[in-house]
Amino acid sequence: MKGPRITVMCVDDHSMVREGIAQIINLQPDMTVVASAATAEEAIRLFDQHRPDVTLMDLQLGAGSGLDAIEAIRAKHHTARIVVLTMYRGEEDIFRALQSGAATYILKDMLSKDLIRVVRDVHRGVARIPEPIAAVLAERDSHSGLTKRETEVLRLVAEGKRNKEIADAMGIHEWTVHSHIRSTFAKLGVRDRTAAVAVGVRRGIIKI
Repeated sequence: MKGPRITVMCVDDHSMVREGIAQIINLQPDMTVVASAATAEEAIRLFDQHRPDVTLMDLQLGAGSGLDAIEAIRAKHHTARIVVLTMYRGEEDIFRALQSGAATYILKDMLSKDLIRVVRDVHRGVARIPEPIAAVLAERDSHSGLTKRETEVLRLVAEGKRNKEIADAMGIHEWTVHSHIRSTFAKLGVRDRTAAVAVGVRRGIIKI
């Protein structure tokens, strides 16, 4: 095929996943994998070194996160085209990734031919959001998201901390914690702490 190949970087903390993606990419006549990374720090360094046309980025990287890498790369390289390729379907994961500058968000259970199409589209500047992902975002838009403080309170609730312990950890009054919890219950549509944590994990607001 004439013309330069689309250069791709794969970022995933599982070597078998990186190797599998590289095999799929390198079978294409118009693509080649130029770098692979297992951590956010490595991804940032290798992006600077190789300047790939398209980066495939997982969100959970063990040391650091894909969000950290996306933000750092996009801060230095505003035109970087990054595709989140992950198994996480939580609405907050999706929202934060796109807010950080990802071009689109796709799931690892997609067919390989769909992955190839996305890489070509993103390289051309076409960033389509897959229908299942768009549906999750639409659901998120239909209700209010949690504030940073509410998210932090929910994370501490998930750790089993009581209101006073949360207040001490955050340096706020106990009644403020109570207010955040009541607001969080209302936004998540739940009535107790256990249900709030369950919904928070399912929607990707917090991780356990």
